[in-house]
Amino acid sequence: MQRRHFLGGLASVGLATAAHAGPYPDRSVRLICPYAAGGGPDLLCRELAPLLGGALKQSVYVENKVGAGGVLAAQYLVGQPADGYTLMLATNAHLIQKLLQPKLRFALGDFAPVGLLSTSCAVLMVAKSSPWQTVADLVNAARREPGKLNFGSGGIGTPAHIAGETLGVLGGMKAVHVPLTGSVEIPLSLMRGDTQFAFPNLGTAQQALKTGKLRALAVTSAKRVAVLPEVPTLVEALKSDQAVLEAWSGIWVHAKTPPDIVARLHTALNHAAVQPRMAEYARLTGSDLATSPSPQDFTRFVQTENTKMAEIIALSQAHTS
Repeated sequence: MQRRHFLGGLASVGLATAAHAGPYPDRSVRLICPYAAGGGPDLLCRELAPLLGGALKQSVYVENKVGAGGVLAAQYLVGQPADGYTLMLATNAHLIQKLLQPKLRFALGDFAPVGLLSTSCAVLMVAKSSPWQTVADLVNAARREPGKLNFGSGGIGTPAHIAGETLGVLGGMKAVHVPLTGSVEIPLSLMRGDTQFAFPNLGTAQQALKTGKLRALAVTSAKRVAVLPEVPTLVEALKSDQAVLEAWSGIWVHAKTPPDIVARLHTALNHAAVQPRMAEYARLTGSDLATSPSPQDFTRFVQTENTKMAEIIALSQAHTS
């Protein structure tokens, strides 16, 4: 019953009838980034904001609201006016958080999905000083000493957390999850030796690899990625399609936002996504730009992803403790 309530609100997206005065937008628009400055999602928001602003013919500025793996930002958006002036970068982490913690003070039906923006894989990383050259090396070490190795993530319920738990199940190994204050802390934690492996997103991983102090063992995409062609997929290493773990990003607004504003934002988002600046961002970070034909298509995508995330969480045996 609780899950039906969680999903049910999405069926009514596009049916809101709230009135709004004047042309939209007639003032600046906020884009809430749920994650720390300097990380992959933050960089995405800062590339997107001026392009979105250009399409809307109004300034769009980024505001970071960091906490609880994206939960703080989601709960904040629920409390904002449904007028289209507060947008949020949404990711599959928001679905994961709600699935792991059903009592959180937001439901999927509290949001109107505007459009998909990008997809990206994660990278299994270890310190360059570690003895592990392959996924098999890491898995075998963890099997020999169950519970000795730690893996870090940007917080409970983040894709990096789920990826680490999934590796444990598929690899038949036990490691300890260490939730950090944000995804930008993952590389530093590996360098310090506080954690022994982690799954930062591809954008964060690429920057971290430039230090020369970390090593990439695998990517979580279905196929190898062009920016790290020598790095195998986790599927290759574990021989399981369940090792494909890709993150996505899109834009959500308050569920009661008038449909014409949602449509206006969708058009602006798709316009921004095809600009050369975004293409260059995608090339440098290894992300794939992906847009939705309509807000309704993105809504269906989110519903499908929610079902998929529920299955992955059940597989990984992830929990909030």
